[in-house]
Amino acid sequence: MWSRTDWGLVVAGLGLSLVGALLVWSATRHTSGSAVVLRHLVTTVVGMVLFVLVTKVDLRTLRAWVPWVYLASLLGLVAVLSPLGSTINGSRSWIEVPGGFSIQPSELAKVAIVMGLAMLLAERRDRDLSPDRRDLLLAGLLVLLPIGLIMLQPDLGSAIVVLAMAFAVVAVAGAPKRLLALVVALGAAGVVAMFTTPVLSGYQRDRLTAFLDPGADPQGIGYQTRQVRLAIGSGGLHGEGLFHGRQTQGGVIPFQQTDFVFSVAGEELGFLGAAGVIALLAFLVLRTLVVGARSDAFGRLVAVGVAGWFTVQAVENVGMNLGITPVTGLPLPFVSYGGSSMFSCWLALGLVNAVHLGQGRRD
Repeated sequence: MWSRTDWGLVVAGLGLSLVGALLVWSATRHTSGSAVVLRHLVTTVVGMVLFVLVTKVDLRTLRAWVPWVYLASLLGLVAVLSPLGSTINGSRSWIEVPGGFSIQPSELAKVAIVMGLAMLLAERRDRDLSPDRRDLLLAGLLVLLPIGLIMLQPDLGSAIVVLAMAFAVVAVAGAPKRLLALVVALGAAGVVAMFTTPVLSGYQRDRLTAFLDPGADPQGIGYQTRQVRLAIGSGGLHGEGLFHGRQTQGGVIPFQQTDFVFSVAGEELGFLGAAGVIALLAFLVLRTLVVGARSDAFGRLVAVGVAGWFTVQAVENVGMNLGITPVTGLPLPFVSYGGSSMFSCWLALGLVNAVHLGQGRRD
């Protein structure tokens, strides 16, 4: 298995995780010492173990497990809305577990949705046929059910990632262009509805609009986004040096180890360091697409889904750090602190590597 593993995926994922550990440590050491970075490293190790476990499973067995994985993800999304769930920043998205950790079911549900869509749409693609109406209807139900549960939390960021990821998979599966245009229109209408109906709380709407006018909420999210811009702007080409960023070491940016970890790279590692993080993410996405291009329909759709997920989430996270996209609370894949995000990213990478190994077995 190891001789045929795609080590490019492993090295890129591990490199991002370790860079993330340095950034998280820099952002939290003045308040928490080494406690947070140690938890980040523990979740990285656990994530890599999950990668190995998924990689060792035959691709046909993974396909057989899809219904159970999808059902488990739905149960997790329901559980977070029950008394088991915890509300943080106006969103009921976490389940607290012993040891100071928490589980975010919406992150893990992304893996199940990728697998579910790939299994549903791959059969006809294997015969060079486009999905029929039944397939598309089932695909819509498979995606909209978890999105509905995610929006009940509400977690607009995760819902957008799932929708974009599903759109990429369905498009590659051969869905009619008219249907894709309709999905885009409905998605845009849904976003507008978020701002014109009580679905989102006032706090959440402020987070989404603060990038347009930080002065509208100078004591809240506006202050946060303004400090993030100052941190990145002060980094210059080479940065102020690891553990020497004035904004970062001053502890003036709330949630910097999660939502705004990219600002640590921008301030302390400068343009070159931040560009290096983006380059690693881009390599990971491109390598995932290469694996998919060499695989059968199921593997190709899995790879497209994972690549779409990583791309949308990375663009949104970097964009909200730069002040050009809304603040949705999405983590930077492999880099941000957060166990559920780390686990889901390594699980997704394990799926891509299983696809790569499956191609080798067929050859």
